[in-house]
Amino acid sequence: PSTFAVSPQVGSHRDISHESLSLFRLLEPQIEILVLGTGDRVERLHPATLKQMRECGIAVEVQDTANACATFNFLMNEGRVVAAGLIPP
Repeated sequence: PSTFAVSPQVGSHRDISHESLSLFRLLEPQIEILVLGTGDRVERLHPATLKQMRECGIAVEVQDTANACATFNFLMNEGRVVAAGLIPP
């Protein structure tokens, strides 16, 4: 019989750090708002990570992924310079 191993889900809100968000700080034009979707529910991020992003001029909105998608679309329709980082639910 053939069997295969299913690898566990890689990545979670615990992996979100100043370093993991570095790509968003490099985008041109600079984004105003970063919308982060943390899966099935809203998860707290390390306060230092959020502070570092604010110091770079980027607001961070943390939501569950479904709401983060809706927020991203709303902000795009408003013409805001926005990006999203989404962890699947």
